[in-house]
This record gives sequence, C-alpha cells and structure tokens, in this order.
Amino acid sequence: MEKPPSPHAPAMPRRTRKRHPGVWLLQDAKARFSELVRRVHSEGPQRITVRGRDEVVVISADEFRRLSGNPTGVALIEAMKAGTGGDGDIDLEPIRSPMPVRDVDL
Repeated sequence: MEKPPSPHAPAMPRRTRKRHPGVWLLQDAKARFSELVRRVHSEGPQRITVRGRDEVVVISADEFRRLSGNPTGVALIEAMKAGTGGDGDIDLEPIRSPMPVRDVDL
C-alpha cells in the first residue's frame, strides 16, 4: 500500500484544462471577475460554461444597448408607416359586423 504524501512535500501541480479564448469556467469567472470584465472591453463577448455547456455570455453595456434596440417605440411606428406606403394614415378601427340584440325581461 502506498504511503500518503507528507504534508511538507511539494504540492503536485494542478491539472490545467485547455481553455479557449473567450470561454470561462464558472468558478474561474467568479474568481477573476475583474479580468473577465476587462476582457469583455478588450476582446469582446466572453462565454461562461457550467459543466462543459455554454450558459451565459457577458457583453459590454454598450453592446447590450445596441442589441436591445430603441425601446422608445420609434422602430414600431416606422414599421407601421412603411406598411401604409409611408403616408402615416393608419386605420386601427376594427371592422365590426352587426350583432343581433335579444330582448331582456326586467
């Protein structure tokens, strides 16, 4: 039977996993969050994996705003105008069919 290593023996080097640029293990992202944020700005989006699967992507606030679009509704208004030939005359009133009315005894 092998003897356990002495507590004073030099530690065995930790196995390092091959890391792809822009991909972080969750525990590494948590431990080195400041570096992750710096890399988002210098290298672009950074992926974080959990158990070998992509879970989240960290992007800059500017990139998030760009991807989110304009939340003011301007894009919707422009799309609606484009659908009417650009004149802006949109009829949103629904067409209603006459419905029968029944007598009620009170």
